[in-house]
Amino acid sequence: MKIQYNPKIHHRRSIRLQDYDYSQSGAYFVTICTQDRDCLFGDVMDEKMRLNKIGTMVKNICEWLPQQYPYVTVEEFIVMPNHFHGIVFITDDFVDGSRMEGGSRTAPTVKRKPVGRLVGAFKTVTTKRFNEMRCTTGVKLWQRNYYEHVIRNEDDYRDIAEYIQANPLNWMNDELWMN
Repeated sequence: MKIQYNPKIHHRRSIRLQDYDYSQSGAYFVTICTQDRDCLFGDVMDEKMRLNKIGTMVKNICEWLPQQYPYVTVEEFIVMPNHFHGIVFITDDFVDGSRMEGGSRTAPTVKRKPVGRLVGAFKTVTTKRFNEMRCTTGVKLWQRNYYEHVIRNEDDYRDIAEYIQANPLNWMNDELWMN
């Protein structure tokens, strides 16, 4: 049975900054949860995250993003049993579709994707590989949405980086953990 859309009850409040260009250079904190918050990526043991094959695949795809999108770096990230946290940087190496080298532009390249499209690419590739690994088709790996936060200054960055690093230590108290 398919539920019919009703705008009076089916609405999501956007946490995005109004009139903010999410493709501009900057640091962005993202959290993505698995479908139904299922623990699919491994376990926390002795306050350390131990990735299984699926968790390792998610980690590898995160490391692949900067190779696919040269204007992206991912500095701090962690794959937890049922979610992913990361700080994604969109850099100024690419301006208006051209790469800046030595003060001059090179041939045009792919235009920068906003954070939402980068997260979408990450979710698409990991879900495809997840289904290949499990010999399934169409099984959802991730929840529909994700959390994002524009990192505004060094203190904000430091606090978020510490939160990411401490995630395994705090797993038993984590609101995303379901026992």
